[in-house]
Amino acid sequence: MKTVLIDKLLEAAVKQGASDIHIVVGQPPVFRLHGRMRKLETKVLEAEDAVALMKSIAPERCQRELQEAGGSDFGFAFGDKARFRVSIFKQRGVISMVLRQIPTDKLTPEQLGLPECVVKMVMRPRGLFLVTGPTGSGKSTTLASLVNYINENVDHHIITIEDPIEFYHEHKKSTINQREVHVDVGSFSEALRRALRQDPDVILVGELRDLETIEAAISAAETGHVVFGTLHTNSAQGTVNRIIDAFPGNLQDQIRTQLSTALIGVVAQTLIPRIGGGRCAAYEIMSVTPGIANLIRENKTFRINSAIQTGAKFGMKLMDDALFDLWKDEKCTLEDVLGKAQNPDDLAKRIVNARRGILDENDEEGAGDSAA
Repeated sequence: MKTVLIDKLLEAAVKQGASDIHIVVGQPPVFRLHGRMRKLETKVLEAEDAVALMKSIAPERCQRELQEAGGSDFGFAFGDKARFRVSIFKQRGVISMVLRQIPTDKLTPEQLGLPECVVKMVMRPRGLFLVTGPTGSGKSTTLASLVNYINENVDHHIITIEDPIEFYHEHKKSTINQREVHVDVGSFSEALRRALRQDPDVILVGELRDLETIEAAISAAETGHVVFGTLHTNSAQGTVNRIIDAFPGNLQDQIRTQLSTALIGVVAQTLIPRIGGGRCAAYEIMSVTPGIANLIRENKTFRINSAIQTGAKFGMKLMDDALFDLWKDEKCTLEDVLGKAQNPDDLAKRIVNARRGILDENDEEGAGDSAA
């Protein structure tokens, strides 16, 4: 009976396009649909239901880790319909689970709305390319799409280091090795060090979590590999600062110099509910031009935003400009874009002015009509 329950839940989540399933004692299962939480109209879960659901999908090693450390993460496949990334943990003495659905089909960069300049950046022969944004902003989807693009177009050796593996890639033009932290290798930094001896062209590091991993990623990028990584920062300027601040003060000058030559670009992204259902992504894009490399080297990162603004011809764009465009194209509501803005007051003013501009145009047309 219980196993049917998990299958039914997963089936419904796939069918409805839920991004997450929340299993919490004291309420029915909850789906996150297009960013909103929706309770299912089924029975309230009791402690033993949560345990049974957990045991039906969690591998032995994760059940042990849950007992010893109070939580564990793993990935699992639901037939060929979807994959899920699962986090099991204890709260108030009972077990909770969150299952994030990872779609099996990889969208192309165009379908995701990624501009041409991003694809060009990742086709470069070496350097560090970062995708950043809060949890659940679609970073994994963006990276999977770009890795898949390389896989379909060039004969490279691609190594991914993930915790857990999310998207499964087949060998196409490229050869792909996917290593899972805690299963295939002990840590991100160890896997990165070893990767350099495995003749890679492209290395994807799921998360730049700590100093060691960041250091290893920058070195790998300098020695002639393309390295993809993610960070939980909200802007390109913030990303550069976060990396430099991860190092002790006496190393920061050296890291600025290294980063200015190693960094290819940063895409900061966020997901916003789309009018009429679904979600759209807004992207801030920074491509490291000689000018921006100078700002990084000379510790003038506070000027990066204005450099992005003037770098439109290189495909660069600030987050608030991307949000403005989503509002202008009537894809997202005013409230939703302001909720994600870096400078909500400025964006609100700009939208008010734009609305006024649109009204003025309409007035003129209207005046013309009445005169006629």
